[in-house]
Formats: sequence, C-alpha cells, structure tokens
Amino acid sequence: MKKIKIVILLAVFVTFSFNKYTAEETYTLTVKAAGFRNSKGEALFALYNKDGSIPDEKYEKYFKKGISQISEDSSAYFTFTNLPKGNYAVNVLHDENKNGKIDKKFLLPIPKEGVGFSNYESIGLSNRPKFSKASFEVNSNMEKVITVIYM
Repeated sequence: MKKIKIVILLAVFVTFSFNKYTAEETYTLTVKAAGFRNSKGEALFALYNKDGSIPDEKYEKYFKKGISQISEDSSAYFTFTNLPKGNYAVNVLHDENKNGKIDKKFLLPIPKEGVGFSNYESIGLSNRPKFSKASFEVNSNMEKVITVIYM
C-alpha cells in the first residue's frame, strides 16, 4: 500500500511539474502595414527575435514569416500566433514581383520595392535598420502598425 501511495504521489508531482514548464503563456501580434503604393504583388511579413538578425535581405534569419494580400486601401495585415514573451522586430516587404527577397536599384544598396520596419518612420544609408532599434517587447496580445517606405 505504501508503494502505491509513493507511485501516485510521484505521478502527481511529475504531472504538475510537466504542466508548469509546457504551459508557457503565448501571445498574438497583429501587424498592419500601411502606405503601399499599389496592390500589385503581396506583402511579406517577417518576425525576428535575435540581435543581429536584421537587415535580412534574403529572408534567411527570421523567426516566423507570413504573406498577405494588399487591400485596395493600401494596407495589409498579418497575425503571428503562439509567441512566447520576448523582444521582437518586424519587417514588411512590398514584394511586387513575388520573389521573396528585397530587390535593389541597379548596383546600389537601395531597395526598389517598399520596405518597413517596426519603430522606423524612415530608413536610409545613415539610418539602416537594426534589431536593437526595431525591437519591442511582446508580453500581451498586441497590434503594431508599420509604414511601408519607398526610396
């Protein structure tokens, strides 16, 4: 009888311990991108969670990625789900030719399609996006608005 009680107590302990570590609270982040110059192509949304991950011109360092259509009011939405608490940055690309990367003007390091980053109202050679400036904390369900910039 004593062995049965020990086994039951052990099973209860393991169950509660397992639930404590696997039931991490997660959140949603809805991103609205505004200011598209047309509805051609699609809006590519990339979410980053590590320092040094942006800029990411070929979209290889993202944490999560999604695609949305651009509406007639020049905006697009995407919702990232199941995000653990942490710091994130968002990049939006107006991927007019749907090739999944930031195309450049001639040989210059200037995007020919629209791009936007969280916490950035403008970008340029002296204001290049970086994770430390673009990041924000997610600790609840939230929305973020990003302006698409054409250079």
